[in-house]
Amino acid sequence: MQEKIIILDFGSQTTQLIGRRLRELNVYCEIVPYNKFPYGDESVKGVILSGSPFSVYDKSAFKVDLGGIRGKYPILGICYGAQFISYSNGGRVEPAGTREYGRAHLGSFDSENVLFKGVRKNTQVWMSHGDTITAIPDNFKIIASTDKVAIAAYQVSGEEMWGVQFHPEVFHSEDGTQMLRNFVVDVCGCSQSWSAASFVDTTVAELKEQLGNDRVILGLSGGVDSSVAAVLLHRAIGKNLTCIFVDH
Repeated sequence: MQEKIIILDFGSQTTQLIGRRLRELNVYCEIVPYNKFPYGDESVKGVILSGSPFSVYDKSAFKVDLGGIRGKYPILGICYGAQFISYSNGGRVEPAGTREYGRAHLGSFDSENVLFKGVRKNTQVWMSHGDTITAIPDNFKIIASTDKVAIAAYQVSGEEMWGVQFHPEVFHSEDGTQMLRNFVVDVCGCSQSWSAASFVDTTVAELKEQLGNDRVILGLSGGVDSSVAAVLLHRAIGKNLTCIFVDH
């Protein structure tokens, strides 16, 4: 069974980039809607909550009960994900005086915390938020700050749950990939054994087992999704696949 990290998508423009960074670390991940966690999937090793264009206090904001996840899997909240974890546990999130967008530096951080193992002093991170966490619950501990953001990162005391106000997945966060590695490898225990080639081999084998000698019709638009599906199916069942071009 392929171990995986689940990324709960709250609508961020960089959610796919989180997935890319994990794949570059040879860690398999699946991006799912924020409210579609695959309960019962024993291959899940950890959970990442993405950013979002919403504010946590908006009526239309994406919100989910983490009760079935918390304590069962390590959790990392990024930007909105961090705000949501704190806010839903009694913390305070408020509009920042001005939207903070761009480079910042972790002027102080807990170098003993596993999330920051191998992270350089005053490392550059990328901020992109209009709200900021102004107070955290009593059982939360601040583990990083910038000159403008007092609560740049936190950990829930006694739990494998972290939140970072910045975006470790973007290129401008210089040690961001190291932080993600610390989470998915050192905390979640992922083996870094996944590769795109192994994914293809596994998927083709699963399709062969599932379809057998069945014949399949595939609506093919020429886009990435349907084209990839066609290639995988053709490798699995060959002439039993019939593609129909759909000119939309």
